[in-house]
Amino acid sequence: MATSAQDLGPLLDKDGVRLTVDDTIATVTLTNPAKRNAQSPALWRALTEAGRLLPGSVRVVVLRGEGKSFSAGLDRQAFTPEGFDGEPSFVDLARGGDTELDATIAEYQEAFTWWRRSDIVSIAAVQGHAIGAGFQLALACDLRVVADDVQFAMRETSLGLVPDLTGTHPLVGLVGYARALEICATGRFVAAEESVTTGLANLAVPAAELDAAVRDLAAALLAAPRDAVIETKALLRGAQDRTYEEQRAAERAAQARRLRDLAGVGE
Repeated sequence: MATSAQDLGPLLDKDGVRLTVDDTIATVTLTNPAKRNAQSPALWRALTEAGRLLPGSVRVVVLRGEGKSFSAGLDRQAFTPEGFDGEPSFVDLARGGDTELDATIAEYQEAFTWWRRSDIVSIAAVQGHAIGAGFQLALACDLRVVADDVQFAMRETSLGLVPDLTGTHPLVGLVGYARALEICATGRFVAAEESVTTGLANLAVPAAELDAAVRDLAAALLAAPRDAVIETKALLRGAQDRTYEEQRAAERAAQARRLRDLAGVGE
């Protein structure tokens, strides 16, 4: 890249989230290292807004956290009786009706859903702790590059809760049901080597090389034609929900679109 995304004016910079765009690459940065990028409803709303602000030119989105930890999970203030200022506490949520509770959690989940849009490829650059909501935010991305000091952990079950920020589906898809259950039910740490060998992470590098490794991966992704990447991503994302024959048909249809596009032939 000719210039760093961090050298450009941010499109968003609030509530612990900064969005910068450098042509085809967007960078979403968690910006509260003093609290190990702990998460809150305000941060989730900012992440949702970042997704809505992405220009159409963006092809790759990098998610990173400032400081020694990617994200240590939900801010501990959430577990106090008063919760966050201006936000319903967990106690308030529990006392509300089913519809209101479901709608609130669905709103929180929006921060974790847009990373797998078909028109972008998202990469989580993960160092240090990625716990609970931090783990789930890394799982929200298409790809994960981790530093050799990474520590993934899903602690919700240990607290009497469940992972509810869209992390269970990708976790099972990446490591399988049995390992996913064991990781969630025990709350144990998953380090860099295991994360790569189990498919949780694509690559592990020394912490000092994390940013460079992510830049190299982004460049490699950008080398392929955009429409071909979009079609390929859609094929792979839908494969687990299709039968073998349905996937064959989807491949044929996608290839037909690509051939017609390359030949300049309208459908």
